[in-house]
Amino acid sequence: MDTLTGQAVAISSGNGLEAVRLAHQRLTEGIDPVDAAVEGVALVELDPNEHTVGYGGLPNFDGVMQLDAAVMHGPTGKGGAVAAIEGVKTPARVAQYVMQRTDHALLVGEGARRFATMYGFPNEDILTEFARKAWNHWREHLSDKDDYVAPPLEAVDPEVLKFFAAHSEEFQTGSGGTIHLSALSPSGDLGCCTSTAGLYFKVPGRVGDSPLIGAGLYCDNDVGSAGSTGRGEAAILSGVSLVAVEFMRGGLRPGEALRRTLQRVVSLNRDRRLQRLDGRPNFNLNLYAVNKTGEFASCAIWSGGTFAVADGRGARIEAQDFLFERPQK
Repeated sequence: MDTLTGQAVAISSGNGLEAVRLAHQRLTEGIDPVDAAVEGVALVELDPNEHTVGYGGLPNFDGVMQLDAAVMHGPTGKGGAVAAIEGVKTPARVAQYVMQRTDHALLVGEGARRFATMYGFPNEDILTEFARKAWNHWREHLSDKDDYVAPPLEAVDPEVLKFFAAHSEEFQTGSGGTIHLSALSPSGDLGCCTSTAGLYFKVPGRVGDSPLIGAGLYCDNDVGSAGSTGRGEAAILSGVSLVAVEFMRGGLRPGEALRRTLQRVVSLNRDRRLQRLDGRPNFNLNLYAVNKTGEFASCAIWSGGTFAVADGRGARIEAQDFLFERPQK
């Protein structure tokens, strides 16, 4: 946590180093904080090698890319979101149009797609070759009672095997990645954006926390901004971003507000299926926040995570605070 009153601050998930770098630059140039947040997030959405967000993400159960995103604007208190939208590489930009060009807060599915077409977003095939191969590999190993036959491992793309090995926890617990970015302008205005491809191979139509204002993100221009990545269902059921902002409204600094919010998540996690033997969550949830004066923090349920931040000292990766030390494997 740090304080840089009167300076621009951009804070993001660990995959957002270049996003916060760009957002901070644009904030210092005087653009609106939501514009800065969306520009930063769009860098990640367009990266084919980022497999949790936008164009590079992984598809749903049926092999179809359905993306979610939301924005919220502190000065006006307005927000916009899209969920389960298909054929768009940058859903955060569409969410911004929902905020600016409609009286609605959330558009979904085919309606969101038609809205995007109306405003000039091309309907593109956004399933990358890597994503297709990963989906094939997952589907072929899903069951020994269907008609799919998996090839020998030596016939599988090594990058696909490496990805599955590196992300085994996410597959088991539904704690896949996302990007959140909260931005504070030098004048003290706030804006935020969250974007995701959602859980790997999710049930078609599933909507996580990212496009839900109050869960995946929330900001109040008098207080601060917060957002989440990780297990979306836990974020939804606890309303984490709104709760974090309300804790800050009550006088807590960002770090303590995030810890208190995550403690609430842990206490509400009563499903044994989602608990370890010691009762703690078997998933992870990451929170990010910046307050009106420029104090920022990130906290997770489990140790080992990082976040990205950019301020007057430049863009950098820092270690997250956490509730519990991750067990050694």
